[in-house]
Amino acid sequence: MSTATVTSKKVKISPLDDRIIVLPDEAEEKTAGGIVLPDSARQKPQRGKVITTGPGKLLDSGERGEMSVRKGDWVYYGKYSGTEVKVNGETYVIIRESDVLAIVDED
Repeated sequence: MSTATVTSKKVKISPLDDRIIVLPDEAEEKTAGGIVLPDSARQKPQRGKVITTGPGKLLDSGERGEMSVRKGDWVYYGKYSGTEVKVNGETYVIIRESDVLAIVDED
């Protein structure tokens, strides 16, 4: 009798056009006053780290527009922007570049 070994594949995702894959920041677990929030009361994060970007929007000229954000940037995005996806047990948000409200510059 032979045994088979199941190995899990690592799935890679690549955004298309002007889309960005963001790893959301952790939701706040406590209020400023120290009250612990249950999962149902936590607000959805609006800040995250850019994991990767697409090649840019395809323009009418056939050229690709340059992306304003880069891998590693911390960004703020709209509260209800994008689509959440789970890849390899990690939750990411896929958003359009136009949904980015600001790039965080931490000096």
